[in-house]
Amino acid sequence: MTIDPITLAVLAGRLEQIADEMDATLFRSAFNPIIAEAHDASHGIYHATTGETMVQGKSGLPIFVGVMAVAARAVIDKAARDGDLVEGDVYVFNDAHIGGTHLSDMRLVRPYFHDGEVFCHLASVGHWHDVGGAVPGNYNPRATEVFQEAFVLPPVKLVRAGVLQTDIVDIVMRNTRLPTSAKGDLAAQMNALDLGVKRMDALLAEYGADTVRAALDALGDRAEALARAEIAALPDGRWEAEDYLDNDGIDDVPLPIRVALEIRGDRLTLDFTGTAGPAKGPVNISKGTAIACVYVAIKHVFPALPANAGVMRPIDVVVPEPSLLAAQFPAPTGGYTETILRMIDVIFSAAAQAAPERVVANAYGTINALSIAGTRGDGRRWVMFSFYGGGHGGSPESDGLNHGNAPISTATIPPVEILEAAYPIAFRQWALRPDSAGAGAHRGGLGAVYEIELLEESADAFLFGERGRFAPKGVAGGGDAALNAFAFQQGETMETPALASKALGIRLARGERVRLETPGGGGWGDPSKREPAAVARDVALGYQSAAAADAAYGTAWRAAPGEAGR
Repeated sequence: MTIDPITLAVLAGRLEQIADEMDATLFRSAFNPIIAEAHDASHGIYHATTGETMVQGKSGLPIFVGVMAVAARAVIDKAARDGDLVEGDVYVFNDAHIGGTHLSDMRLVRPYFHDGEVFCHLASVGHWHDVGGAVPGNYNPRATEVFQEAFVLPPVKLVRAGVLQTDIVDIVMRNTRLPTSAKGDLAAQMNALDLGVKRMDALLAEYGADTVRAALDALGDRAEALARAEIAALPDGRWEAEDYLDNDGIDDVPLPIRVALEIRGDRLTLDFTGTAGPAKGPVNISKGTAIACVYVAIKHVFPALPANAGVMRPIDVVVPEPSLLAAQFPAPTGGYTETILRMIDVIFSAAAQAAPERVVANAYGTINALSIAGTRGDGRRWVMFSFYGGGHGGSPESDGLNHGNAPISTATIPPVEILEAAYPIAFRQWALRPDSAGAGAHRGGLGAVYEIELLEESADAFLFGERGRFAPKGVAGGGDAALNAFAFQQGETMETPALASKALGIRLARGERVRLETPGGGGWGDPSKREPAAVARDVALGYQSAAAADAAYGTAWRAAPGEAGR
């Protein structure tokens, strides 16, 4: 059936609101701060037979748009094999090779029934604090297989015909260091899906299944048409870019990620041929994750595009197999965030050659997954896991954002007050990092400095980061940003890890500190085009030293009016 534009707009808003409400329900009721405060989670509505993304909430992580479609497809295939799908079933799993991302992301998929048939799938994904493995928090930079990263759960029925399978819950809770947190997060995700069912019931009762189904189909077609129009507005041609991961955590050898971006009319091809082969360490990603990452990058270049699988219909993604971007079980995938960030960087670098007016420079390019874990004096285990911010790239319109979140997500950095209240640590510094931004007509944003002191008797620290050896790049003539830097105290000295951005099992005593200095963003445009007054302002604010400003921009800024020009 056809659907009129007004009804389509109303239903599009209602469907998105359902996903938004599921997001809000989880954020408000989850136990661990990575979900509750950082919003490392997502909810969406997925196609009944293909699993394709139809709607995603605005607060969910963009990388989950495509990845959760892979998860929904896995459940569809599982249900088809078993032949026992009934209303009220809910599946749970974290297998990254089947559902994408990494094992910390626990996925729940609930087939939504209407009149005895599956109408669509509702899905929830959230980053749990700990799911077993060798390293608390699950970012193990030395893992060579998934079993060293976390407990692996394939798709299984958590709920059968509305009845919770307590044996499945028992198995999952036995494989986490923080069962109270995990049980709270699981209940919160189930509640979010329950709310989704209620809202879908009300929507179909009001408009009818045929009308809602027609709206979902129309949204996909319109997403495709919009993507084709955006691509067609760019010049035809082929552009290439490459960048590197520092290492894989095992072998201290750089890993190239290469892309060729080609536009022909209203079709776009991204070919990653030439990217490194499978890695020994945990920087591999699944092919589904790689394709989802392409969507995130394209969304940045074309911000008007919706969260809908129709966007990808005119886009061809070539991923070499085997490769770093097409992991096969049981290859480790725990550090997937670092690899997809580098994928986005190379796509930006290639796209900037075609249309610099649409592209920002590279952001800081690492989440710096830092875990500190130990035992309190009363015997309770604690695991502080968090990710940390840095500078975003300069854009055609403005300087980059200082101390932002990774461009793969809308997740926020947990507030210092929350972290200090929850764990026996104290932040002795949480500040912008001077001289960390790439120079440009529009400079990059500044990175940050975090210094954390242990307040308990002892603990172990682990870091999984990147950009310790290959700086975030500028585009359109902009300069590179500062490198990532990590140091940890051992007695009276501060030491650095041999692998630059990765470290395992650092033993800390009470009063000892770890220090993380994150990269800024790359610059956009020729630094000689930057207004002297803007340089003077940066120096006055302490964003840049006078010496660094002279080196990047010359001395004209010293004559600019104002305090910094004196």
